[in-house]
Amino acid sequence: MKKLINDPKAVVDESVEGFGLAHAGLVTVHPDPLFVSRKEAKSGKVGLLSGGGSGHEPLHAGYVGFGMLDAAVPGAVFTSPTPDQIIPATVAANSGAGVVHIVKNYTGDVLNFETAAEMAQAEGIEVRTVLVNDDVAVEDSLYTAGRRGVGGTVLVEKIAGAAAERGDGLDAVAAIGQRVVDNVRTMGVALSACTVPHAGVPSFELGEDEIEIGIGIHGEPGRHRIPMENADGITDRLLEPILTDLKPAAGDKVLLFVNGMGGTPASELYIVYRRAAKVLADAGLSVERSLVGNYITALEMQGCSISVLRLDDEMTSLWDAPVNTPALRWGM
Repeated sequence: MKKLINDPKAVVDESVEGFGLAHAGLVTVHPDPLFVSRKEAKSGKVGLLSGGGSGHEPLHAGYVGFGMLDAAVPGAVFTSPTPDQIIPATVAANSGAGVVHIVKNYTGDVLNFETAAEMAQAEGIEVRTVLVNDDVAVEDSLYTAGRRGVGGTVLVEKIAGAAAERGDGLDAVAAIGQRVVDNVRTMGVALSACTVPHAGVPSFELGEDEIEIGIGIHGEPGRHRIPMENADGITDRLLEPILTDLKPAAGDKVLLFVNGMGGTPASELYIVYRRAAKVLADAGLSVERSLVGNYITALEMQGCSISVLRLDDEMTSLWDAPVNTPALRWGM
């Protein structure tokens, strides 16, 4: 294992410390318990909080800032943050209008955020939860009861964050977040495994000529393992279950998101986007918005995921709204 680290046990603390120094104008790092909060937030605005295991950077801390999250809670690598972290982060995100928790559907995340929400509400902070479960690859896994939360999380955080920034109330912000969840589907592929620092070995084994279709962002098994094929063939395999499940109608407007898993060059992601855009156009769909890059990763895993979000006019407007975070920025 070759990684730019010091002590495997200190990876998250040192990484978040460096993140805070690099983006000191946007975020504040709270070291004990560890969470990240927005530097300047509007008083009386609904707060947004998300979090999960580290190793998926820039998710979640990279999306703390104007137009997205008010706080983020990083757990250990591929491990849920604890209620002891989530509770003070909820307090920090609250400016009097309540807080929306955006939670990826993994058992540890769900249980720990649920515990923290109950404790925060006991202290007088109103909390709503949006559960992201956009992965069409599997219905159940070792990590979840139901579908996993993956690439669609970024889209939920952006669109719900814009709704909060414009002054929507607590229930309205949660409702727009849920609307995104209801209209987004994701499927991923791994060309290689990743290595968790404290483990020191790849999280799973793939043969030289094998790929895993439907992989999770922690290296969970997918739908099936197949021989390597070209980019167009892989893209078609990812899109087929997305479109079958989402059931878009001809004429629907969509956002197409091609996400890198951490070890895939941008040039390859654009090759995937090229094919995906053609498949959607051939299906009569209008690709109105796009996002391409490494936005929710699995350490250095080679591979990608594709997300398709069915848009309405309000979601499109909220997507276009200004955002200023370390990892996503436009319109400022």
